Amino acid sequence: MNPNLNLLQPYPFQRLRDLFKGVTPNPSYSVINLSIGEPKHATPQLIKDALVDNLAGLATYPTTLGSLALREAISSWISRRYNIPALNPETAILPVTGTREALFAFAQVIIDSTKSKPVIISPNPFYQIYEGAAFLAGAEPYFLNTTPENHHAMDFENVPVEVLKRTQLAYVCSPGNPSGKVMTLAQWKPIFELSDKYGFVIAADECYSEIYFDEATPPLGALQAAHQLGRDYKNLVIFSSLSKRSNVPGMRSGFVAGDEKIIEKFTLYRTYHGCAMNPAVQAASLAAWNDEAHVIENRRLYAEKFNTVTTLMSGALGVEMPDAAFYLWAKTSIPDTAFALKLYRDFNVTILPGSYLAREAHGVNPGQNFVRLALVASLEECIEAANRIKNM
Repeated sequence: MNPNLNLLQPYPFQRLRDLFKGVTPNPSYSVINLSIGEPKHATPQLIKDALVDNLAGLATYPTTLGSLALREAISSWISRRYNIPALNPETAILPVTGTREALFAFAQVIIDSTKSKPVIISPNPFYQIYEGAAFLAGAEPYFLNTTPENHHAMDFENVPVEVLKRTQLAYVCSPGNPSGKVMTLAQWKPIFELSDKYGFVIAADECYSEIYFDEATPPLGALQAAHQLGRDYKNLVIFSSLSKRSNVPGMRSGFVAGDEKIIEKFTLYRTYHGCAMNPAVQAASLAAWNDEAHVIENRRLYAEKFNTVTTLMSGALGVEMPDAAFYLWAKTSIPDTAFALKLYRDFNVTILPGSYLAREAHGVNPGQNFVRLALVASLEECIEAANRIKNM
């Protein structure tokens, strides 16, 4: 067996199950689960119709590149969304079966394990796939703690030179999971400059980019930041998904886009890896990327929940509106695991301890005394959960 498998830690939801083992929640309360970031809003009918109308595609093997029509739709969406010149759909865009598998597979392509102690930089707290991808690619994760004190930003300028010299890949998540923080142009600039100096690749995870609360100010994207700084897209690849944007997490559909030389090598890898997108899913994805009306309505539903819940819980928990995404990253006055256990046992509400999303780095676990609430349930359930948290 691959010995690097032994480096993998239990996934946060397994740790949560272990925390709750043997505990019976208060039966006088209905179950409310705010622990997992799984969209619960209805899947738009236009996507379901496109899927059903193209089931004949199941009779053919899909190509790794996917249909040109889908790549053209993605290119057009990127250009509209970020106000940048259209990317070449032939060479700069690759459909993927969800960003989770793509983020993992990307490290297997980028990391040169023949070089001494390669490093992958990751935010902390972080999406757990980043760490697993690092270990299984033969790299060492280096965590940059994101805290309220540094405005939940990755401070690349404080990474030691000896680490930067070994860095081959950096995962950057904006809007961030779990903080909802959106990176500014001023924060992107030094990352690009360090990438130029030390040659590492930037994997920009943007799967929450379409969940935000002000239609006039969508989150800045990595390609957009590079364009505004007068740069090309060398060593920069973005990862985006329909799961949150269009409420289709089970469809497993997203894309990678950016540096054409890297996309070429990633396509080669994926040809052998065997993760081509189902043709019916490709057709449904094309319909999704071409429509914004359902996305605007999706944002309206989230904005209603966030505005209501943050107002209700002010004073009970240290919460504030995030820049984007659908999480509340809330400060607790007792240990986060104790808070989550008590809330589950006494009030039948499930949330995720922040320490499960982070690792101890630089002498601290930056997730301690925080909890993550995914406001994916209905407005009524979110209000009920907020009231139970206030009562606790």
